[in-house]
Amino acid sequence: MDKRRLTNSIMTTLTALCAFTVVGILVLIIGYIAIQGVSSLSPAFLIETPKPVGEGGGIGNAIVGSLILLGLASLVGIPLGIAIGTYLSELGDGWFGTVVRFVADSMIGIPSIVFGVFVYALVVLQQGYFSTLAGALALALIMIPIVTRTTEEIVRLVPKAMREGALALGAPEWRVTWDIVLPAARAGIATGAMLAVARVLGETAPLLFTAFGSRFYNIYLDEPMASMPVQIYNYAISPFEEWHAKAWAATLVLITLILVINIIVRYTTRRGY
Repeated sequence: MDKRRLTNSIMTTLTALCAFTVVGILVLIIGYIAIQGVSSLSPAFLIETPKPVGEGGGIGNAIVGSLILLGLASLVGIPLGIAIGTYLSELGDGWFGTVVRFVADSMIGIPSIVFGVFVYALVVLQQGYFSTLAGALALALIMIPIVTRTTEEIVRLVPKAMREGALALGAPEWRVTWDIVLPAARAGIATGAMLAVARVLGETAPLLFTAFGSRFYNIYLDEPMASMPVQIYNYAISPFEEWHAKAWAATLVLITLILVINIIVRYTTRRGY
């Protein structure tokens, strides 16, 4: 075996080993959470609101609240992130694109609590109360740079020949981007969006400063809203073993929800819907 084949075999083996290691760690984490939390799972736990120790209760309001917060944040963060990322890929070679790219990279590295404090000062203090909209805004600010950078990188991978072929047929540049480039990159863009969704769905600190939390079901956007991360936090810091078990169960539900969302998005983009 020559040197090139030997090097290729070694690197392939190391890559496979790293992949199996990461997957193994993930399976161990999920398995441990499942073992700790499955005993507290029940239909009542998924429907009821939090109650005092010894009286049962659940995270029904937190599940609904997290979905509402996620939906509102996604309505703002994902389209805006895709638009900015597409601009950076197609037209962002000048100084303005460089500045936007630098800002997006900087925002990715900012701790999430900073976004919460920023929205708290900008919105909550001005309104005088915590609200669902403030929480959704904080989560949207976290999503935008993640979706922006992943979209830019994925759109850049679309072959130039596809663009040139459409332009040669007389299609305007915006039409080429909308009908050729974005559909070709939709699977990668969806993956980037799901990374952002997974990131914000587990955020606690921004919501403590914005949506705060609630013990009840709520659909009003100008009032505090319950969420699974905050509810898990409240259960976990309590001194009661019963609530600790509920925290593990809520964590299992949160992970399952993220996996379900990812599977649905991957399936629909693969089928081309």
